[in-house]
Amino acid sequence: LLPGETDLDFYCEQKFDGLAMSFVYKNGLFTEGSTRGDGYIGEDVTQNLKTIEAIPLRLNDKETIARELKRLGLKNSLQKIEKNWPEVIEIRGEVFLTKKEFVRINKEREKESLPLYANPRNLVAGSIRQLDPQVTAARKLDAYGYILVTDLGQTTHEEEHLIMKALGFKTNPHNFLEHGLAGVYKFYEQLGKERDGLEYEIDGSVINVNEIKFQKILGIVGKAPKWAIAYKFAPRQASTIVEDISVQVGRTGVITPVAHLKPVLVGGTVITRSTLHNKEEIKRLGLKIGDTVVVTRAGDVIPKITEVLLDLRTGQEKDFVMPTECPECHTKVVLSTDNILTICPNKHCPARD
Repeated sequence: LLPGETDLDFYCEQKFDGLAMSFVYKNGLFTEGSTRGDGYIGEDVTQNLKTIEAIPLRLNDKETIARELKRLGLKNSLQKIEKNWPEVIEIRGEVFLTKKEFVRINKEREKESLPLYANPRNLVAGSIRQLDPQVTAARKLDAYGYILVTDLGQTTHEEEHLIMKALGFKTNPHNFLEHGLAGVYKFYEQLGKERDGLEYEIDGSVINVNEIKFQKILGIVGKAPKWAIAYKFAPRQASTIVEDISVQVGRTGVITPVAHLKPVLVGGTVITRSTLHNKEEIKRLGLKIGDTVVVTRAGDVIPKITEVLLDLRTGQEKDFVMPTECPECHTKVVLSTDNILTICPNKHCPARD
């Protein structure tokens, strides 16, 4: 697709486990925020996004922007602001959550016997779509810009990030411009070493062709640009033994099986439990008490059993059967209409308090 161009510059970024968003500013004011949707039409979530402190409600004034562009030596953009500065500016970026905040929210849900969020992305998506903006505000979401859609004189992807920062929008300080694929591999390997020390979860890197003239030649398919690719890390996983399976009753009455694991270190965290969701998940895995299993941290956060190592069975493994009565109030359980969930129908069950 790029004949003769075999030695490109690549702009390398961290790949967040968040939600892609579009931010529109008219005359410097934040007026519209939406999800990426299908690449053409997304959900209007403006009011919720306005509660996120990291997203500026107003861009910097032209004088401040001009000074910064001059300092950076971005002559094209400086001419743009002086002669033909657009009324509407669109920035695309990622809304995400820090590790600390993700753990805090899941601990609160665990106390209330509510299902835990599987990964930061699910939590961010749920927060952004809240009907009550105050709930979104309480989640302490963060955001970085990663694409400047509007033509502000940029000629490279790196310049887009510099201009967004001049506008007053947050950008990731850990991004790097690398020359050739050797630099890309170096960035990826270094990122893998540093990821545990970051305040937020990443699951890889995003590699962009830096020159915008080449991006235009390469084009976009649907909502996926052909000039960028996600270079993801391998899942963090380890093997251990399921020592027991118990059940817990949630506030809605749903009875969930939980695997108790021989403690194992996965990605710097000792894992001792993993939810099995429902009886169908146990059936799908073919899981028995005493099995040796592969445990993966889904989204590098929530532990999940992904495989049973059948070759390691000793014959001492035991089948697990969901209870016929609630372990808390001893009421006879019922099944959901799709026969997947096991439910305590007693609305006065102590577990629901």
